[in-house]
Amino acid sequence: MKYVLKLEALGLLLLFSALYFHFYPGSWGIYLALFFVPDVSFILFVITKKLGAIAYNVCHHQGLLAIVFMVGFAIHNDLLIKIGLVFLAHSSFDRVAGYGLKYLDNFDHTHLGWIGKSKHLNKEKH
Repeated sequence: MKYVLKLEALGLLLLFSALYFHFYPGSWGIYLALFFVPDVSFILFVITKKLGAIAYNVCHHQGLLAIVFMVGFAIHNDLLIKIGLVFLAHSSFDRVAGYGLKYLDNFDHTHLGWIGKSKHLNKEKH
């Protein structure tokens, strides 16, 4: 199942990137400038795990990001469309890499399982 989820995320990464470049051909600079902005939320983990997890989840939640994109599309706001598509692509990229939304208890605890040094806590059956 893990590989099916990663393939799904890869498809979404390609879809969101293709939509971005369909609407904004030649805008590589803005795409690259925005692509890792959601990871700035990591800084808040220094303050507390809970605050960091909430910030990370807001910046990586595909439902919220889809709403940003749809609102931008509805009101013809290019900035919201770009942010929505690039952040959706980034979130999909993270899912391909195995990073999911964070639980509040531990940075390594994600909705896709444990990552990093805590990876051994996964009890996945093959």
